[in-house]
Amino acid sequence: MGSFLLDIKDFLDEKVLQYNKPGFIECDPISVPHRYSKKEDIEISGFIASTFAWGQRSSTIKKTLHLLSLMDDSPFEFVMNHREADLRVLQKFVHRTFNGQDAIFFVQALQSVYQRYGSMEALFSKRIEDNSIFPAIQHLHDFFAAVAHEKRSMKHVANPAKGSAAKRINMFLRWMVRNDNKGVDFGLWESVSPSVLSCPLDLHSGNVARKLGLLTRKQSDRKAVDELDEKLRILDSEDPVKYDFALFGLGVFERFG
Repeated sequence: MGSFLLDIKDFLDEKVLQYNKPGFIECDPISVPHRYSKKEDIEISGFIASTFAWGQRSSTIKKTLHLLSLMDDSPFEFVMNHREADLRVLQKFVHRTFNGQDAIFFVQALQSVYQRYGSMEALFSKRIEDNSIFPAIQHLHDFFAAVAHEKRSMKHVANPAKGSAAKRINMFLRWMVRNDNKGVDFGLWESVSPSVLSCPLDLHSGNVARKLGLLTRKQSDRKAVDELDEKLRILDSEDPVKYDFALFGLGVFERFG
């Protein structure tokens, strides 16, 4: 490891320790799945919360909790055993560009996932290739696309084949996979190694990464994620996405970028 990356590592490791702690949860969308104890409820609520994670985090949390309340605060039970009348309750839901029809589609697609694979973990773990989670993310997209839906609904599911950085799904995967006993990420998915995860790249983390010299690409797309992943895996090959805490914290809380 070069001296430049060594200096960056020391700095970022300190920031990981600063932000990867339970106090981080309260104002973050990860607070939503922390309300549940059942694995499937954590998965579904986390998937919805991460899907809604753009714009103000307080709005993301509020709208996710609203949708979950329409699902009787039992997301797995609702997904698996809903009736048509139950789905009609979702029709008036709106969060930015995500509407009631999209909510119904997500419920139906998630039901198909559990019926086919038994868990969301199994869907992802069976499609990891070449030390990368992106083939599994692509499989999720393609699986959802095969479920009957309105054309507009698929815009809420990242498509790596079209260059998407898949920021929100990568964030969801960080939540489910990382297990460092710090009380933030869940570590529920033992069949997926943290080493294959990719950094959730957004405006804040991207700007910080560029300022630190970890990222040169101007667009925050799939190629940028690959470039950033390469650097972060040099810093920690076993748990590269722990640095999401550092990049995000520096950007949002310290305005570093």
